Amino acid sequence: MSRTPEFLTQEHDERDPSPWLALYLDQSTPLPDNVKSAWLADSSSGSRQYLLPFLRPLARLTIILIQIVKVFVPRNWSHSKLLHRFLAWGLTRFVSPEANWLILRHFHLGSQVLAFIGRNSPAPIATNPLEPADIDALKDEMFLKHDLNLFNFVIRLNTALRDKGLTLCKAEKVDFSMIKEPGLRLEDMPHGKLNFLDLQSAIELFTPLYQLMLTDNDFWRAANSLQLDETIGIYTATLLNAPEHLILVNNKHPLVPLSTLRAGHRLVIHGLSTEMLHSLLQRMQAAQKEGETETSLYEQPLA
Repeated sequence: MSRTPEFLTQEHDERDPSPWLALYLDQSTPLPDNVKSAWLADSSSGSRQYLLPFLRPLARLTIILIQIVKVFVPRNWSHSKLLHRFLAWGLTRFVSPEANWLILRHFHLGSQVLAFIGRNSPAPIATNPLEPADIDALKDEMFLKHDLNLFNFVIRLNTALRDKGLTLCKAEKVDFSMIKEPGLRLEDMPHGKLNFLDLQSAIELFTPLYQLMLTDNDFWRAANSLQLDETIGIYTATLLNAPEHLILVNNKHPLVPLSTLRAGHRLVIHGLSTEMLHSLLQRMQAAQKEGETETSLYEQPLA
């Protein structure tokens, strides 16, 4: 089954240029071509163009109503396992292959970025990687674990640094060994007749359900974990001594909690930021290997 986006099959018309083709060809955002193609195919879908404008306000209204209802619900009321089974079912039945592929990739890439920071920190720490092989693996409360992982990582990292009287600084020898392409294939994603829902629409639909079936603490933490994008970006830029790359990470200040009403949109930004950060690390990894190869050639004795 061909998944080539329409904007890559049409001829360029200077009188009516495709904005999606322009974004695909643009190289100012560090993304691999296959990821950018999938992202833009999802973004240019009919689902996002026609369905999302109706879903978004309804989803946000539902969040408000659920918040009112939860005032009268026991504080610890939660059905996380049922939630994740439902999410996995919805992703399998209704969400597009591109969106599902990007969602699964996110767990792998996020785990690799945290491992990169943990390994290169002057006070190294272990991480708990989440690497689902397929959608069914998400049933193991993967979304909830993802949020917990992020906050626990920040706490463990900074506790280790404080205990040793250290601060994060440029790594003397950067270890990129954990950075790799996940073994996930777009063609392996479900692609039935009903798999049409784009990533943003799916997130907007699932966010109220996430709120309903988790405790307020879990939902608030999930929404505000998105503001740690800048934090993770700063950690990475510090280790690499490359602060200029922070311009690509923008999901609001971590010390200023935002309303949960925009959690769906910000979750999409979170996913894109992770993809770009991982791509930057891959480029630097390749540059490091190339530099080592050149150095080894220069160090060879003359015949």
